[in-house]
Amino acid sequence: MLPQEFLSRMERQLGGEYGDFLRSFQRPRAVALRFNPLKGEKPTLPFVREPVPWEPMGFYYDPAFRPGTHVYHDSGVYYLQEASAMAPVALLDPQPGEKVCDLCAAPGGKSTQIAGRMGAEGFLLCNEIHPARAKVLSRNIERLGVSNALVTNETPENLAKRVPDFFDRVLVDAPCSGEGMFRKEEAAVTDWSQETVELCARRQRQILNSAARLVRPGGRLVYSTCTFAPEEDEKTVAAFLEDHPDFAPEPVEAPWFTPGENASYRMWPHKLLGEGHFAAVLRRLEGDREAVPLEKGGKLPKLWEDFAGPLHIGLPQGKAVLFGQQLYWAPTQMPELKGLRVLRPGLELGSIKGSRLEPAHALALWLADCPSSVSFPAESAQISAYLHGDVISSGQKGWCLVRADGYSLGWAKGDGRQLKNHYPKGLRRLAQG
Repeated sequence: MLPQEFLSRMERQLGGEYGDFLRSFQRPRAVALRFNPLKGEKPTLPFVREPVPWEPMGFYYDPAFRPGTHVYHDSGVYYLQEASAMAPVALLDPQPGEKVCDLCAAPGGKSTQIAGRMGAEGFLLCNEIHPARAKVLSRNIERLGVSNALVTNETPENLAKRVPDFFDRVLVDAPCSGEGMFRKEEAAVTDWSQETVELCARRQRQILNSAARLVRPGGRLVYSTCTFAPEEDEKTVAAFLEDHPDFAPEPVEAPWFTPGENASYRMWPHKLLGEGHFAAVLRRLEGDREAVPLEKGGKLPKLWEDFAGPLHIGLPQGKAVLFGQQLYWAPTQMPELKGLRVLRPGLELGSIKGSRLEPAHALALWLADCPSSVSFPAESAQISAYLHGDVISSGQKGWCLVRADGYSLGWAKGDGRQLKNHYPKGLRRLAQG
């Protein structure tokens, strides 16, 4: 049962299309996933159906299947993402080598979509203000093998102070009343009220004020929500433009979506295979910019060379950052970290334990291959055993990359007879039976 106040507003908002809108709630939900180009060639899977028109790596899938339980999900080959939720990044259009910020990033769908489009080149800042959600974001950045991302748990206000005028593109997928998720999440219906809509609108304007400071002169800002409420959508954008004369609407080619005022676009559930979404594209006008100091970083320790040399692991351009005993490889353009709450400053390489380095799970998921590796069919007993935390018979010695159908899954360490399992305990599956 949808709230009557919501229905009355939607009838006024849609006019003659209201009946079609209501009928869209009766059809089965379209479910989708997005393949990860950082993992190489996308596999052919029996449950994958037609492509999502606005995202080259997006595809609908048969809802009778559970792709979240497939080993390809564990290895970051794809990300389960609602089709309309892929639209804001399509409008953001991030490019390799740019500096990009996803300001409200958890759980990571749009961040990993951005990372795929950047092709591991440039710098991506993924931020989430809520600590628990920021941890989920960090895990998804790791799972999909993203190497050029800084994950922070910050307020938008503090980020605006620390890295002003810095980013070529900024995405604000703002917290909202969630009207577009009514078909997907029952809690979105029960938690809805007009007061919530107004509260969200006030908070969105505050977030956008901070986002404006993050965008470099000449850069692009995309604002998006998963709600239908004009207070949170068109009215929020109009108020932002009134308060920020250094920004202007930037129309883009988006034939799949319904255009509106101020270069805004709506995704209506009765007009496409997806849920409700809204996005607006804005451009900051040219002007002066403030310089932002970069993190200095350092050189890789000999322990890394001792580990990586025999495995022929080559790293992209970057700099070493040591967080306690954790060694990271950070993007060259990463700003100074002082004063920021950081969860993941780039690609985690490993832990320094005395006179040795123990490789990180993130490094395994980033690697495509190395001379010391084993690959088993995804549905094999060996992969099932590995995911359960069991040992695998193998003649390999030393650190070994375990792969499923060639897709990296994690580390093991061999003694010439078997591989000791180093798949993270928190990710292991419970044995069946």
